Amino acid sequence: MASPTIAANAYANLARVLENSGAGKGSEPSGQSFASLLKDAVGSVMESGRKSDAQTVAMAAGKANVMDVVTAVADTDVAVSTLVSVRDRVIAAYEDIMKMPI
Repeated sequence: MASPTIAANAYANLARVLENSGAGKGSEPSGQSFASLLKDAVGSVMESGRKSDAQTVAMAAGKANVMDVVTAVADTDVAVSTLVSVRDRVIAAYEDIMKMPI
């Protein structure tokens, strides 16, 4: 199984690709574009992964409590699971749209 950091980096790369390709740059009068919303979500997951990694390193050095590490890892797991769930919903919506008759 891939670590949360690897998954978050993969989503960050996807966000960069979407941003560079011009996706989400429609003519919305207000609110965030989908690309910026995705970028924010991926950034949040990556930050959670960084905190988890930092807590793990601190525990290995004897400077952190085991409970703090477990909490940080659990938070990262929830964030990655939520992001994957949203991704699955977006893909399902896209597939439903593609199945619609014209």
